[in-house]
Amino acid sequence: MMVSQQTIEDQHIGERIDKIMSYYSPEISRTKAQKLIDEGHILINEKKVRPNYKCKKGDLLSWGIPEDNPRNILPEDIPLHIVYEDDAIIVINKESGMVVHPTHHQTSGTLVNALLHHTNQLAFADSERPGIVHRIDKDTSGLLVVAKTDEALNILLEAFKKREIIRKYEALVHGQVDHEHGVIEAPIGRDPHNRLKMSVHDEGRYAKTYFRVLHRTNDYTHVSCELETGRTHQIRVHMQYIQHPIVHDPLYGNGRNKHPKGQMLFASHLAFRHPLTKEQMEFTIKPPAPFEKEYKILGFK
Repeated sequence: MMVSQQTIEDQHIGERIDKIMSYYSPEISRTKAQKLIDEGHILINEKKVRPNYKCKKGDLLSWGIPEDNPRNILPEDIPLHIVYEDDAIIVINKESGMVVHPTHHQTSGTLVNALLHHTNQLAFADSERPGIVHRIDKDTSGLLVVAKTDEALNILLEAFKKREIIRKYEALVHGQVDHEHGVIEAPIGRDPHNRLKMSVHDEGRYAKTYFRVLHRTNDYTHVSCELETGRTHQIRVHMQYIQHPIVHDPLYGNGRNKHPKGQMLFASHLAFRHPLTKEQMEFTIKPPAPFEKEYKILGFK
């Protein structure tokens, strides 16, 4: 691993170290910088610091990027529903039941395993989640964008942080939602009583969801939700918070109507500026078959 060094320049005095790393090493995104700092690969004055360290005059910045080893994740011949692909990105319609990237508990059968079989051109700025810009829950289907180059990955990650990427979902929820549209603004964090769940509480991170009613029956509502933030299980937690949990949600549906196809939620719309061409890209998909079937069963027309 080659180590680079640079004395902090005057214009960066007072700035966070994780923020300025892309200036000195453009291939390092802020997310990647935070990981490298935590692992001790980015140092100030040859000492480990925190990602929020604010640079001082005369600080010596040292950094090295360990070689990624994508061979730890094996390619697998798993069918993919590709909506769009070019030299920089792939837009996938992920099926319900598929985990996005390998974890300690699941090392195969993921979207990343399938992507590695599909293409040998995939961003490896993060070897643990190659190409992954954002995630969708295992039992939620729908649209997500994957980066094929590190440049595309870094640009898309920055766009997500700036909330420039539009993500809309559709859901079937319990009860009649009274208002035609609204905003749920409530912090989400790990549930202190159940580590498998997230919940709304004061120690959580800021989270904001917009919703709009599409259709109603006597007992259920079909809603469209747009994310401003991207917290884990955000729509599921926020809909439960306003007492309209998602149909068949095994974690947040109060144990009602568990279903092998997972919760009635899918990522229906994705819009963003192409990381290289800057063209505005927009994708919309139809509801998956289980969603359409449940839609009719619940009495929607």
